[in-house]
Amino acid sequence: MLQKLAIVLLAPLLIWQGRQVRKNTLRLPEATGARAGVQGESNHFRLLVLGDSAAAGVGCATQDEAVCGHLVARAAEQYQVHWQLWAQSSLTCAGILKLAQQQPETEPFDLVLISAGVNDVTRRTSLINWRHDLQALTQHLREQRGAKRIVFTALPPMHKFPALPQPLRWFIGQQARRLDNALQRHCEQNECEYLALNFPFEPDYMAEDGFHPSPKAAKLWAHAIREI
Repeated sequence: MLQKLAIVLLAPLLIWQGRQVRKNTLRLPEATGARAGVQGESNHFRLLVLGDSAAAGVGCATQDEAVCGHLVARAAEQYQVHWQLWAQSSLTCAGILKLAQQQPETEPFDLVLISAGVNDVTRRTSLINWRHDLQALTQHLREQRGAKRIVFTALPPMHKFPALPQPLRWFIGQQARRLDNALQRHCEQNECEYLALNFPFEPDYMAEDGFHPSPKAAKLWAHAIREI
């Protein structure tokens, strides 16, 4: 009750701060480099990295430095990795589903790593729609893409994002926690994996814009997935 009252009272300030952040935040490009390929030897392993700007490598110069590159390099130590990256900045979970639906037919994926949720927070996606979109995305990956293993990355602790001023940082952080709690329940109920990340919020782990993971953080992200 007190939280709702605080939000109502702070609404004009939150709206103004949100506009200022959108206006002044540095816009970084997606990482350059290939978005599909084959690497390694031995048994075939099919990998998909799917999602938003973090998955697309924003904050990294090249895909080799981004989470996809690190994950491919790790998997290639054991397998011949047939990998694809389907990711685009600013996508919500619903947008990520549409992006996946637009891709051509593929062989079944052994592992799908997903980054989703930050844009759902900033665009105020309701919990009902968030749960629906998670279910639809999971269903598409299982039924249309034959995904054997689906890993959802946890939403980052947005209350720690240095690019956000207070009280906007507090407000955004509360929204992120709600969606992240729903994501955890979705994973438990749908036999997906929930990948919790605990990056140090230090300059080395954050991109220049104060929002995205740096190459150092991207490497930790890729290595946080349990045994491939």
